[in-house]
Amino acid sequence: MKRSLDEHAARFDEVADDYDEDQSAEYRACAGLVVDHADPSSDDVVLDLGTGTGAIALALAPDAGRVVGRDISEGMLDQARSKADAEGLDNVEFGEGRFREPNVPDDADVDVVVSNFAMHHLSDAEKRDAIDGIAALEPQRFVLGDVMFFGEPDPEEPFYTPEVDDPSTVGLLADALTDAGFTLTAVERVHDQVGVLVAERVPVAEAAEIDP
Repeated sequence: MKRSLDEHAARFDEVADDYDEDQSAEYRACAGLVVDHADPSSDDVVLDLGTGTGAIALALAPDAGRVVGRDISEGMLDQARSKADAEGLDNVEFGEGRFREPNVPDDADVDVVVSNFAMHHLSDAEKRDAIDGIAALEPQRFVLGDVMFFGEPDPEEPFYTPEVDDPSTVGLLADALTDAGFTLTAVERVHDQVGVLVAERVPVAEAAEIDP
């Protein structure tokens, strides 16, 4: 991680009010794919890591049993709570949490984990630790939308901020997911530096038939 958690939190606190209005078409496309692939049932508990202003969490709440949004920025969480109140959603909750310490409530057995445009702040080793931590929650599905490299990124047109972000290759993320016990069931390329990975826990016999 190129900045401390406190520095990242402060940076997002400063932009929280305008965050939703400043997103690119690629970001919005990625978010839409994360929502589509998450596909929770009415009984599912969804954990949204790096929830930000709650866009993913709020989109999933009508179909899920319960949604838990976690972030390190209180400014972003305030925005998420305000939107949840405005929409009258009572099955979504927002609070402080991070990838390796998600602060999942004791009464929440997580079925689906989602994250959009958040994990790229971690180093490669930290991403592996985070994915191991997610796997330990034993969800059936993990949907990751993020900045990730499908090839050699063009240094003249980075889709991220090199001073604060630390994206990984798709290959590294795929290896980390499979090493943690997931099966990669879908890879969506939004941009050569943006994509969505869908990882699931499937029976061994089914996993052998999957060719993502």
